[in-house]
Amino acid sequence: MLKRVVLVWVGVMATGIVVGQMKKQFSVEDQEACKSVQLNVKAKTGNCIIRPGQNSELIDFYSNQELEDYAHSFSNDVRNAVCYVKLALEHEGGTKVSKKISYQVLGREESGSTEKLWKIYLTESKPYSLDLDYGLGNANVDLSGLAISRLKINTGSANVNVSYDAGVENKVVMDTFFVKVDLGNLHVNQINLSRSKVVLAEVSFGNMYLDFSNPPTVAPTIRGSVGAGNMVILLPDESVPVKVTINDSWLCSVKLSRGLRKIGEYTYANAAYGSNPKNALTFDLDVSMGKIIFKEKR
Repeated sequence: MLKRVVLVWVGVMATGIVVGQMKKQFSVEDQEACKSVQLNVKAKTGNCIIRPGQNSELIDFYSNQELEDYAHSFSNDVRNAVCYVKLALEHEGGTKVSKKISYQVLGREESGSTEKLWKIYLTESKPYSLDLDYGLGNANVDLSGLAISRLKINTGSANVNVSYDAGVENKVVMDTFFVKVDLGNLHVNQINLSRSKVVLAEVSFGNMYLDFSNPPTVAPTIRGSVGAGNMVILLPDESVPVKVTINDSWLCSVKLSRGLRKIGEYTYANAAYGSNPKNALTFDLDVSMGKIIFKEKR
């Protein structure tokens, strides 16, 4: 077992990205023994950004916070050619978590929350398995051009945006794209660029928007569940085959797009599905008291 931790704490100047001076950086350097990266990030509060970096380091981390304001728990362990990196960001002062949740539920913004920034850069040269857990605040995850083999995002009361800003697809076929919302909001753009074989989506009381509007290069199976929240699904144009199975209840609301027609019990499909069922976007959904809305690309 090879174990190595590279921590470099330095001050760096902000480059007009967000308010405040970026500092307290540490990096995880690449090494020959590491063939892939398992990255776990848990952030209770603040604004978190993950995006492709320009350097060869596996991870570059920046913050505009002082060390006495936040506790940073970090570990790095290489086993069987996998670099396991865990990063936990826990706020130690200010408003209590219970009070912050009340801000989220009542639609009030916590004062000064935009000043708490965490920024993580990833290299494009190594495949990652990402496990991201956000409590409160905001998170932006830009996966454009990265090699993500598996993605798991869980948001408590945070607002999370997942995108491919440069329009570059995932460098590897993704095994599973998993997203879960409790009380927060999660918006996923251009899921087709993830090249994921399976998409799993769970909503408790929050809101989720899933953009399937562009034809996928890998036709995924999408399994989802909605408790008392809302899920909006944007479908591609009528040329892409789509099949939807919904297990609903009398307490829920389901709104289908005009192109979906009933073909069986709880099952719907568009016209293209009849001629090309093997390459269809396949949805298998459950909804209890919430709402599912299908929209078509125009």
